[in-house]
Amino acid sequence: MRARSEDGFEYMSLDDFEDYLADKPANEKWELLGGRVVKMMVGARWEHNRIVQNITTAMMVDFRRRGSDCRPFAETFYLKQRFMDLAALPDVMVRCGPLEKEATSLSDPTVLVEVASGGTARRDRGEKWSLYKRLPSLQHYVIVARDEVAIDVLDRQGEGWLERPTISDPSALLTLPAIGFEMPVAEVYRDVLS
Repeated sequence: MRARSEDGFEYMSLDDFEDYLADKPANEKWELLGGRVVKMMVGARWEHNRIVQNITTAMMVDFRRRGSDCRPFAETFYLKQRFMDLAALPDVMVRCGPLEKEATSLSDPTVLVEVASGGTARRDRGEKWSLYKRLPSLQHYVIVARDEVAIDVLDRQGEGWLERPTISDPSALLTLPAIGFEMPVAEVYRDVLS
């Protein structure tokens, strides 16, 4: 059921959202965040795209080298969770284990990465984080600043979450122990920031 609230936003269930998407042009991107319909920007800046590519490529190479059953997905693959009325398009999503044949979305990521700009940082740290941290499978949430060397990592600690100090040193390592992955911060920003 669709409804418009007093705040002017449109709200609906995940089932209704999936029907809603069927009527939208292919060049539009939409998310459902806790039942709230959000139109996404189409065509991010090249710096955003390059950071996503750098992370996804490094993960894919590392997982293949180690024979890991983890896989990264980037930007166009939905994270859907019915109990939260969530249909998000994280910039990078990692899932470990076998996938269902012909799957078009995931519900159980181990790692989520968002590349944040001035326009998206508040949503990535606020609305999205309030939903993401409720995912039982999630072990690491990574927020990468697009315009400066600044990476924030939140790690699951039992029933809660611990935020590491911001990584701002290009010679440091981004480490994600739940998937056995590490990457030099300079490589995250390769060809983006000098």
